Amino acid sequence: MPSNSDNTEGNAPAPGMAALKAHIALHKIEMALWCTRVLTIIFTLLYFMPFGNPESSYNKALIANAATSALRLHQRHPRMAFSREFLATVILEDSCHYVLYSLIFLYVTPFSLALLPVFLFSLIHFASYSLTLLDTLGQNSWWGARLLISLVELQSRNILNWIAYTEIILMPFMVILIFMGRAGLLSPFLYYQFLTMRYKSQRNPYTRNKFHDLRVFLESLANHPQTPGFIKKLIVSLIDVVCRLCPPVTNMRAQ
Repeated sequence: MPSNSDNTEGNAPAPGMAALKAHIALHKIEMALWCTRVLTIIFTLLYFMPFGNPESSYNKALIANAATSALRLHQRHPRMAFSREFLATVILEDSCHYVLYSLIFLYVTPFSLALLPVFLFSLIHFASYSLTLLDTLGQNSWWGARLLISLVELQSRNILNWIAYTEIILMPFMVILIFMGRAGLLSPFLYYQFLTMRYKSQRNPYTRNKFHDLRVFLESLANHPQTPGFIKKLIVSLIDVVCRLCPPVTNMRAQ
């Protein structure tokens, strides 16, 4: 008598367009996430093109990223509850962080560096799920696309490090943008809340690790014998201020 697994394999469509259609029908949210990530990538690239409306592309890239994050948040927490516990759980999610990030920069005059984290996150996840889609078409399909995807996946750790550094660097830029008249007075305070959430993230430790790496680098620079005294005092004061602003991190495992 054939086993259940044999029956399942027999009923599964062979690799090809039929398998792809069946996969899309079964994974609607994942496909919606893939589409919104594609839109984020496209609108980010259009923003840097010398034609079209860059401000419109900038806003659309952030809106597409907000949609991605909202969908991912719904996927992680499909049942909404109006309670303090539910809100505390949602705030821990990386997708919630990037909903806030998108909303912050939607109200800032287009700033190119702000698109880098959303573009790189979209690129990583787009590449990962594209490989799944290509597998449904067949192991030997689209080998050129598979090569590009493998390059992205090989660099995924470096990409996540770039994202973390960008998140940190954007904090002083938010203050500068106020004096340039390109951001509201609340923008740095909202971005500080975003950065503290990234620092406390249990699923993505890269931002916290990059803060540590920057501290080690600055301390070594301050302790260098050729560093002038006033520069050393400035670095020590900067480290002290940042350490006081850093939130405590609880040892929690990501659910």
